[in-house]
Amino acid sequence: MSDPAILLRGLTKTYGEGALAFQALKGIDLTVPRGEFMMLVGPSGSGKTTLLSILGCVLSPTTGEGFLFGDRLHGRRESELPELRLSYIGFIFQGHNLMSALTVEENVALPLEMRGYTHRQALAEAREVLTEVGLGEKLKKLPDALSGGQRQRVAVARAVAGRPPLILADEPTASLDSESGMQVTQLLKKLSVERGHTVVVVTHDNRIFHLADRTVFIEDGHLVPPPAKAA
Repeated sequence: MSDPAILLRGLTKTYGEGALAFQALKGIDLTVPRGEFMMLVGPSGSGKTTLLSILGCVLSPTTGEGFLFGDRLHGRRESELPELRLSYIGFIFQGHNLMSALTVEENVALPLEMRGYTHRQALAEAREVLTEVGLGEKLKKLPDALSGGQRQRVAVARAVAGRPPLILADEPTASLDSESGMQVTQLLKKLSVERGHTVVVVTHDNRIFHLADRTVFIEDGHLVPPPAKAA
């Protein structure tokens, strides 16, 4: 039986020390099966960004255990984290974070070259996935020539290129109108199914909640039951 995509046991994260210490995560237990499309929801300051940063191998937990596909997160040296990020994770940010001086295909190919692809292999994979997201005719365009929705589609393509097993999306619809946000999320869902990615989306956008296999709520550093529906 294979390990789950994400397994957290008693995970905590504390910033600072002594009287100034602040505990952002307070004993998180979470299992995310491989292939799940999960949304993480919580108010500002709830700990969701800290949790996403730990899952993204940007921060290390203070105590507790964390695993990505059976690979240990806790007790890692900071210098080990970049290799884990490259091995497991594709990121989608609130802003598309594209490099304005690079073409669409170059923006998607660059992270692949950092993972060890040759330049030719990276461009071939970039073109394939950009065609999948409906941007096959925009390969040579610069990001400024695209609409907001198109730029976020490039960001989705960049995240899924090379088939990293885990996709982490931080408020991917926040800068988009309702229609574009829905289209981008539907596209991410489609690609996750077709390509076998596990996806965690941090969002406040209740218009896309129905696309999740599961919605997990966090508040004050704890995972909590979903809010009761109004009568």
